[in-house]
Amino acid sequence: MKILFLVYHGFEEASGITKKIQAQIKGLRQNGHEVHVCYYDFSATGDRCRYVDGVVIKNYGHGLMAGIWQRMDYDCVRDYCESNGIQLVYVRSFMNASPFTIRLFRRLKQIAIHTLMEIPTFPYDKEFDTLPMKYRFEHIFDKFYRNKLASYLDAIVTFSDEKTIFGQRTVNISNGVDFDSIPIHHPSSVYHPQATLHLIGVAEVHPWHAFDRVMTGMGEYKGNVSVVFHVVGGVLPEYMEHVFAPIIKKYHLQDKVVFHGKLFGQALDDVFNQCQFAIGSLGRHRSGITVIKTLKNREYATRGIPFIYSEQDSDFEHQPYILKAPADESPIDIQQIVDFMARFSMKPEEIRKTVEHLTWKIQMRRVVDAIVG
Repeated sequence: MKILFLVYHGFEEASGITKKIQAQIKGLRQNGHEVHVCYYDFSATGDRCRYVDGVVIKNYGHGLMAGIWQRMDYDCVRDYCESNGIQLVYVRSFMNASPFTIRLFRRLKQIAIHTLMEIPTFPYDKEFDTLPMKYRFEHIFDKFYRNKLASYLDAIVTFSDEKTIFGQRTVNISNGVDFDSIPIHHPSSVYHPQATLHLIGVAEVHPWHAFDRVMTGMGEYKGNVSVVFHVVGGVLPEYMEHVFAPIIKKYHLQDKVVFHGKLFGQALDDVFNQCQFAIGSLGRHRSGITVIKTLKNREYATRGIPFIYSEQDSDFEHQPYILKAPADESPIDIQQIVDFMARFSMKPEEIRKTVEHLTWKIQMRRVVDAIVG
């Protein structure tokens, strides 16, 4: 099958989203499909362009009007699909439903091209509450038009347990893993009760990750084991200033919380290997989410490192290498982690083996099969 994988943005080497999309595309190709990638980015000369496989299919030019025009004109996508025999368009939602995206999917339906839209997180409305006004304004448009857009799709792909979203049927899958791109965990030291316990949390940090719960828990921890928390990923300046900094100052954690910024490749592996325990999402309740199959949980398990999270994730609920935190605002019980690690003996290879069934090849096969059989 000829598939167009459509995204509304460009790619960054250190981005977890980019890595996920690349792994999904690889999974589709492993199932024998011909996949082309359509994305939006800036050219070397600063022009706003829409690309397919690195080739410009539409140059919108420079300036404000070019920025507006690229949000309105998707004719180039429809024309590419028709002229190149595309049979399925798989689009990653950018929460950007509008009359213009509706027009695109209506026209694709008219020429009998199957369409699937992946919603990475659902529900997502509360995630906009803490974002700048620009994004909240765009969200108003999305809420107004998303049901209409969904009516022109074949289905919505979700990592939740929802059976319908915006009135459209869903295809329920798990976030997948790419074993080729995620190395096995090689801790630089085996943890023992007298050693420093190193924690790692990897994310483009948002309130729903609730890393503040870990820092507060470290501040209130009265045990004898030294604990260090390594935060890998971008942190918004205002979140650093108004959330993390006051906690760090209050509990004197300046030498206990390390912000590494965005890392990838060997630099990321080196920090992972310094750590013995990982931090998943601890605040999905802040976004009104109870059930979700996050990519981060699967990446941690693929590396072979034990971790903690607070949502409901049926792939991990009863695994011996996870801890569950309550889905509330309480500080994380650091003593619980210390005690868990004092008796933990599972090898990284054993953890990794438990997620072999969660490869993107298997997950993306389920997606296509749900539409075309």
